[in-house]
Amino acid sequence: MMRAAVYRAPGDVRVEKIPEPEPGPGEVLIKVGAAGICGSDAAEYAQPRMIRVNRDGTPDAVVLGHEFAGLVADLGPGVPRDLLGQPVACGAGISCGRCANCAGGRTNLCLSYHTIGFHRDGGMAEYVTAPASICVPVADHGLSMHTAALAQPMAIAVHARRRGRVRAGDVVLIIGAGGIGSFLICACVAAGAEVWVADIAGDRLVLAHGLGAARVIDSRTAGPADVLADAGVRADVIFEVSGSAPGLESAFNAAHPGVRIVAVGVQKRPYEGRLSEWTLGEYDVLGTVAHVCAQDLPAAIELLATGDAATWSTLAPMVFPLDDLVEKGLIPLGAGRPGQIKTLFDPAATAARPAGHGEKAR
Repeated sequence: MMRAAVYRAPGDVRVEKIPEPEPGPGEVLIKVGAAGICGSDAAEYAQPRMIRVNRDGTPDAVVLGHEFAGLVADLGPGVPRDLLGQPVACGAGISCGRCANCAGGRTNLCLSYHTIGFHRDGGMAEYVTAPASICVPVADHGLSMHTAALAQPMAIAVHARRRGRVRAGDVVLIIGAGGIGSFLICACVAAGAEVWVADIAGDRLVLAHGLGAARVIDSRTAGPADVLADAGVRADVIFEVSGSAPGLESAFNAAHPGVRIVAVGVQKRPYEGRLSEWTLGEYDVLGTVAHVCAQDLPAAIELLATGDAATWSTLAPMVFPLDDLVEKGLIPLGAGRPGQIKTLFDPAATAARPAGHGEKAR
């Protein structure tokens, strides 16, 4: 038996004892070292959207956690022996590998795409199983277990950067400097872009500057379009990450002919787009979702490895025990007041402690 954080119903997540899983064909058993949460977890905690709901209206019980890293503790049939004992980061998204989208390299759009932590038991547990194909060893990169747990959200940022075709020298405007927005800042700065960041929270703007943003904009007092225009600058790529209607409006206000606009945040209401401007300005308006594991997860790990441990400590400064998941994680994140950009949990921990981003995974 093992301890796990089990989703039972909206607002009902319990840490309880459940049977330890066994890896099936092509799978590995991972002893979880660290697992993170994001806005999707908080949204599911409030109301299931991805977690399957049965005909009687009750959701499936499922162990949460789709951002995690750990040590490979056992192997299922068909998995190479050299993975045993390796520290790995997991991509969480599972694709079939056979449909047209998978054949075209867009596994994140697989017709049967499903995610560990929502559609099957996840990493908020002492042990979790995952396909070996979506787990990347991190030992050669010198990452700590806590830093490796940031690979999945970083891969989402790397994929968004790839969708926006960000190149060295580009001027990039990022609207929204929360979780994914912060990782996107790191990814675009690493690509050699000049990054401008807009947000309505002063502490996030301070953080954005520390992550390498060339200029930060307080959207409570100035529109990004006006600030860019006053500086004589036009953005080559605009990322809307907040998922808010004002954020999306700000993105289009800052647009100019030929711009690429990438909608990262999920809008909650229909947008009455100014289609004539899109047409006459020949905008590229792009969506982005999840990541392509084979390309984006290794790139994310490389980015984490070449970054500074102090940077990752700024984004994820503390690691909490599983018993704190609801009070220190899901509730404040759902209320829009998380204590840190990324909140990590260690299923084996008994007390909160500073994250060890400078330690090597072992």
